[in-house]
Amino acid sequence: MDEALHLLRQERWRLIDQSAVGPHFHALQSFATDDTLCEGVGSGTSPAAARSWVHHRTIVLGIQDSKLPYLKDGLQYLEQQGYQYIVRNSGGLAVVLDEGVLNLSLILPEAEKGIDINRGYEAMWHLIKQMFSDFAIEIEAREIVGSYCPGSYDLSIGGRKFAGISQRRLKRGVAVQIYLCVTGSGSERAELIRKFYELGKKGETTKFAFPEIQPEVMASLSELLGTPLSIQDVMLRFMTVLSKNGQLIPGQLYPEEFELFTRYYERMIERNSRFLPEA
Repeated sequence: MDEALHLLRQERWRLIDQSAVGPHFHALQSFATDDTLCEGVGSGTSPAAARSWVHHRTIVLGIQDSKLPYLKDGLQYLEQQGYQYIVRNSGGLAVVLDEGVLNLSLILPEAEKGIDINRGYEAMWHLIKQMFSDFAIEIEAREIVGSYCPGSYDLSIGGRKFAGISQRRLKRGVAVQIYLCVTGSGSERAELIRKFYELGKKGETTKFAFPEIQPEVMASLSELLGTPLSIQDVMLRFMTVLSKNGQLIPGQLYPEEFELFTRYYERMIERNSRFLPEA
């Protein structure tokens, strides 16, 4: 845990807040932004970066999801429910993003020794625990069976999951990404993904094991804490903890990073056209 805490302590944190950009902000832009920051942080032209982001009614799929035998049927269902979808470039399976889900990224430089993958997860877990330290709760990190995108660093309270963490490594930069279900119904989001898998799989045996989703094991922080939290409230907690671990420098992408961003954005578009069927 000491090593994970060390990762949170940076001389400077460059903060890029995209939590209130609005519905026109596309998830493909988010993942391209993190890749751009990974390259800048990894090369040393940027200090460690922290980014917050919110996307409206978007399902972020993993590469394995694109191999569902009846993927088109599952995607059609998502469209009917008013969701768009993309395939991300970091690990994991399908997750739900909407205006009640706050995503946070920590982009860290790989030191000479490198950042062990668990250290990245532990750093994010510790950050979230610090953000909610005023509540008399235990935030656990362990796989929650029956949740969507299950993993060994699912964050839960009382056995109900509210967050999942993934990582992306690129050009000596490490992006540790988390989604936090802040408001709304965690089980309703889970039911959406349960139905997506039901339609995309139709009971067929697949080479890859997809989760058997039990919606009741997922909840939002507002539900779990019995407090009507907002995205802005959680953002304030995020910035407060970061500022205790280094100088906070708010801003946007540097002008010299725009070309790099365009390249990574085009790569995301190309990747999605490769993994997703044409409409």
